[in-house]
Amino acid sequence: MKIFIDTANINEIQMANDWGVIDGVTTNPTLIAKENRDFNEVVREIISIVNGPISLEVISIQSEEMVNEAIKMSELSTNVVIKIPMTPEGLKAVKILNARNIKTNVTLVFSVNQAILAAKAGATYVSPFIGRLDDIGHDGMQIVRDMVTIFNTYNFQTEIIVASIRHPLHVIEAAKAGAHVATIPFNVIEKMFSHPLTDAGLNKFLSDWKKVPK
Repeated sequence: MKIFIDTANINEIQMANDWGVIDGVTTNPTLIAKENRDFNEVVREIISIVNGPISLEVISIQSEEMVNEAIKMSELSTNVVIKIPMTPEGLKAVKILNARNIKTNVTLVFSVNQAILAAKAGATYVSPFIGRLDDIGHDGMQIVRDMVTIFNTYNFQTEIIVASIRHPLHVIEAAKAGAHVATIPFNVIEKMFSHPLTDAGLNKFLSDWKKVPK
């Protein structure tokens, strides 16, 4: 399973990339706005750091305008993937962009039916938001399991990006389900490193080393 980092913060992206654990980046208008910086400047910095898919989201709601936005953003790098909302207009844009060999990531997916439609339209990626489903009492990860089963049964080429990840257990469950990608906030990636036995073991090694005659 590939790991993308879900952020637009350059320091977080640089650190995670230096750790050697990320394969790409996902952003959205909310994450970009948090940085309070020029959009193109932020994107160019991300492109210079990460050699992998970088999802950038359109803000239009009509297909023609989405396509125009997507074409401009795709010119920034061959690594750019265009995030498109899961709407009829969005899927119209996906079909057009797919014909132009522009990669797309259909976002705000909350059901298996939506994922099937996105795959049929030619989406490169589809992003089920599992954390938001959990928030309203649904089993978010179950739709990922169902999507993996259906996509494998019918040989859909669309890859599943598990999004809205809230904690490390979501990452494990995404991997067990067979998802292609998990896009993970920086703080959750940090938590994935942690285990008390690792800390205790390292402290003991260092303590014992001090006892070795020098």
